[in-house]
Amino acid sequence: MATASFRRRGLSVVGTAAALALVLAACAETEDPNADEGTGGDTGGAITVGTTDVIIALDPAGSYDNGSWAVMNQVYPFLMNSPYGSPDVEPDIAESAEFTAPTEYTVVLKPDLTFANGHALTASDVKFTFDRQVAINDPQGPASLLYNLESTEVVDETTVVFHLLSENDQIFPQILASPVAPIVDEEVLSATEVTPSADIAEAEAFAGQYSISDYVENEVIRYTAFEDYAGLLPPAVTDEITVQYFAEETSLKLAVQEGDVDVAFRSMSPTDIGDLRTDDSVVVHDGPGGEIRYIVFNFNTQPFGATTAEADPAMALAVRQAVAHLIDRNALSEEIYQGTYTPLYSYIPEGLTGANTALQDLYGDGEGGPDADAAAAVLADAGVTTPVTLNLQYSPDHYGASSDEEYAMIEAQLEATGLFDVQLNSTLWDAYSAERTQDLYPAYQLGWFPDYSDADNYLSPFFLTENFLGNHYDNQEVNDLILAQATTVDEAERTALIEQVQDLVAADLSTVPYLQGAQVAVAAADITGVADTLDASFKFRYAALGR
Repeated sequence: MATASFRRRGLSVVGTAAALALVLAACAETEDPNADEGTGGDTGGAITVGTTDVIIALDPAGSYDNGSWAVMNQVYPFLMNSPYGSPDVEPDIAESAEFTAPTEYTVVLKPDLTFANGHALTASDVKFTFDRQVAINDPQGPASLLYNLESTEVVDETTVVFHLLSENDQIFPQILASPVAPIVDEEVLSATEVTPSADIAEAEAFAGQYSISDYVENEVIRYTAFEDYAGLLPPAVTDEITVQYFAEETSLKLAVQEGDVDVAFRSMSPTDIGDLRTDDSVVVHDGPGGEIRYIVFNFNTQPFGATTAEADPAMALAVRQAVAHLIDRNALSEEIYQGTYTPLYSYIPEGLTGANTALQDLYGDGEGGPDADAAAAVLADAGVTTPVTLNLQYSPDHYGASSDEEYAMIEAQLEATGLFDVQLNSTLWDAYSAERTQDLYPAYQLGWFPDYSDADNYLSPFFLTENFLGNHYDNQEVNDLILAQATTVDEAERTALIEQVQDLVAADLSTVPYLQGAQVAVAAADITGVADTLDASFKFRYAALGR
């Protein structure tokens, strides 16, 4: 049975999610010399994908980041999944999936499923998958997404019943396609601790469109099509995909320009992307994006936070409000990201049902711009002496090379009026990802890459009492409304609840979102299938790629 700590959602990042730059071997040193002799049939041989993303763990219980999730989407089976071109989920390795009672969600597997290593994939593996997520509850993992799961029951070899705590959970089918739900092999992975990635790869504990034939973490992965894949998606177009990991965005750009990689996906700088749009040898593909950028406030350690010597909730709120008044989103969008990111004025990206403009309505000039007078007034009214010293942390390697410029501009925006003295610090992601949850950063950068295409995924992970941010934000009304929207069947009623949550959180300012971004992939002119997978499911599936 899930304990209270699992009745809350959390990510990504996680949003959710992430790119630590490592010093890797050059393309020529890691490329297969026999790549042109791949088994891709009429696809013309193997395809090479380049990325600067970083893998934290192949074990779904031990990672909640974009780099690891990118691998999992290629190799693990899911009970539910999104077909190409759609954000909506359908049964994947399941034959059927439906509510059989208000708190019972029953899944029947397709018959005779196997992993790439020959092990049978049965209802027992499904129960094992979810039981171990709850048992391990790794701080870097996605177990909090199972906040509404009470228990998982095996009925027979192909039938599983999920017993839920709340009735009519409208999100649970999406959860079964999220980072908490890749189905794992109980004969390979540990029930009580995170299993090393190399062990999983060596054991071929996969049943997705691909299996992994070679694995050197954060250097190179070679994927081979899994012939017995039995899920929702089509068989892989190309039999062999090689993914190479790059330390620098500029190196990735050069590699796709010179043909050393066929597809570049995550991440390149806005300047590099703009340059590549003028290069006839490649095609820049744009897709819908759910990525957001935001500042997190630690309610304990921020100025006047609960554990500081000058603890004062009203003054702490005034500091957060002043920051919200001073952020110039348009300048960040145009001057740093050349429009590849656009201003975000609430907690849910524009385009998703329920998104509003709560932050624009409450802060700045009311039209999306900053307002220094409003910032000064809110600090003065709360009795805050200026300039306020604000320690602001960011990661220079996790969200792309432009983070340096991004946070230098935010520092300048906050200091321009004399209201803040920003102490700007940077930490590489390997330390940053752990330190941010240890009350070491009073205010800090995060980005979010959604687990599923629903407004809930921008609320539950951040603002439930027990959330992945660990920033000590606690508003019981917000908590209850988030849980209520997740089980509200009527669409209009649910939308109203989602809007109410945004309004309340905008008043509290646990976080200050400021940008949302698109998905961008750059491919050689002869590569096909990019548009098929660059969709609102936010899952880039290599199996769609061909030539």
